Amino acid sequence: MAPEGLSPATPPDRFRVGESLVTSARTISLADIDAFARTTGDENPLHLDETFAARQMFGGRVAHGLLTLSATLGLWYRSGFFDHVIVVFLGIDKLRFLKPVRPGDTLSSRLTIVKREPTERGDRVELENVTSNGAGEPVLTFTARLLVSPPRL
Repeated sequence: MAPEGLSPATPPDRFRVGESLVTSARTISLADIDAFARTTGDENPLHLDETFAARQMFGGRVAHGLLTLSATLGLWYRSGFFDHVIVVFLGIDKLRFLKPVRPGDTLSSRLTIVKREPTERGDRVELENVTSNGAGEPVLTFTARLLVSPPRL
């Protein structure tokens, strides 16, 4: 199924400035948070200890900000939008964590292409991302810079 707003066309037709797509949704689970903590070593009790976290500013366990970012990138790739292209991640600008993501929150992202310029190695593409929870509240925003090119066969 094609993402909302864009079809899975050939790469040159896919990254048009001004176009947007909305990814599918993904629910963040306690198991996701626990696995991320084990993988990264970030075992902050805000993420892992319900009793401790309940007494803190968020009133309970919350997902790591970088788990939210990683899940967002996973949603991008699961959308099919980057199928049949090579993507080199060049950087993230204006990264903002706006609200906590809690176990059970369902996330989706809206990507908007804001810039595209051809280079010898492929197109430099700039995307604005807004990741929202199931209530439609933005939880994460950033601008990503990518180098996108067709694969060499």
